[in-house]
Amino acid sequence: MSDERPIGVFDSGVGGLTIAKAIKKVLPQESIIYFGDAKHLPYGNKSPETIQTFSKNITQFLIEQNCKVIVVACNTASSNALAEIKSIADPKGIPVIDVITPVAEKVAYSFYQKIGVIATKATVDSGVYKKAIRKFNKHIKVQEFATPLFVPVIEEGLANSKISKAAVDNYMSNKKLKDIDSIILGCTHYPLIQKEIAEYFDGRAQVVDSPFIVAHSLKDILFKNESLSQDKEASYKFYVSDFTKNFQRLARRFFGRNIQLELKQLH
Repeated sequence: MSDERPIGVFDSGVGGLTIAKAIKKVLPQESIIYFGDAKHLPYGNKSPETIQTFSKNITQFLIEQNCKVIVVACNTASSNALAEIKSIADPKGIPVIDVITPVAEKVAYSFYQKIGVIATKATVDSGVYKKAIRKFNKHIKVQEFATPLFVPVIEEGLANSKISKAAVDNYMSNKKLKDIDSIILGCTHYPLIQKEIAEYFDGRAQVVDSPFIVAHSLKDILFKNESLSQDKEASYKFYVSDFTKNFQRLARRFFGRNIQLELKQLH
């Protein structure tokens, strides 16, 4: 049985495109509807209540677009609004996949001993990664560290620049990240500077491939629910609450020049 309904993916901006790109690679037959809430980014410095309101509005919109599953491609929304998102999706029988649980489970059963997590302030304040990882393996040490400058740097299109390198060097040298053997990029924006982070550690710490893990978790859920698509003509549509040149550039780089990009204001 083939389910041709699209996968709904949302984030505060361009970061979730790293998740959508991984989904495209792992599930090339699946159509995707993406919502980037650029008008309200960054989510990382917002209150939990505000993040919940934004997330619920976007979830409702994606359900109205007939999405068969919702991927919360934002760590801040995953850590602050998951229950609220599920309260809307669950009654409709629509699964919700966050970007934290699959990664936490994967690293908990790996050979890591001391894991560093870098994320927005809201995600770090929630302590969600430490709780999630230690739920699966209480013996792992987890160090969470807020790196709030990364999102605006990336949203401004300054990834892989002197500015982003200076920010990476400054944050990664913090004593909280000393002697870690692996690092989770706890914000979906951060894979866009993954190369710089990996270069800083120079093999001393393994960078966890979170988008790949999430995409495979999504595949498993769709298979279990018999909701995989057999469509050979997958389509990709992108909604944004505000146009930014960086979003258009990255979306076209990841998905091709002929993408559909539409402005959508949610209230």
